[in-house]
Amino acid sequence: TATRMAGRGHREGTLPFRVFTVAREAGLVRARAGLELKADFGLADHPAADVLVVPGGVVTAELQRAEVIRWLEARSREATITASVCTGAFLLAKAGLLEGKVATTHWEDVADLRAQFPSVTVREGVRWVDEGRVVTSAGISAGIDMSLHLVERLAGRELALATARQMDVVWTEPT
Repeated sequence: TATRMAGRGHREGTLPFRVFTVAREAGLVRARAGLELKADFGLADHPAADVLVVPGGVVTAELQRAEVIRWLEARSREATITASVCTGAFLLAKAGLLEGKVATTHWEDVADLRAQFPSVTVREGVRWVDEGRVVTSAGISAGIDMSLHLVERLAGRELALATARQMDVVWTEPT
């Protein structure tokens, strides 16, 4: 939506974001509740990403996949920002990206994140935490708030506000 809003009256080459999805392999991926998504690329054949967003959900299996954790660690070194939504924070922590940092996750998972990764200072009751190169958010709607924050960081407040308005979202900013 931010790219569409930025594109109004601009040439294609000046658009701020190009979104694509990555999974272990390109193709259909079954997500939570049976939703099928089509990954544009696999771990070995994707373009560079300036902003890497790691979704949450049930991440138990992914936490055990060493190739996914290694990929996440390597790609985050190349990205300007690595962000997570909800329990995606567990994947960032497992990859060592939250070591000594402040982070957040969904309220139901705060205690588990603290227990599993004691070197992470886990904050609860916040929508997102911005640690510069790493940004984490709480649940799904908090991920939208964090995404608008990232749009503001990368492309300006005016575009973030226009994007929120277009999405009919009341943007909850930190106080």
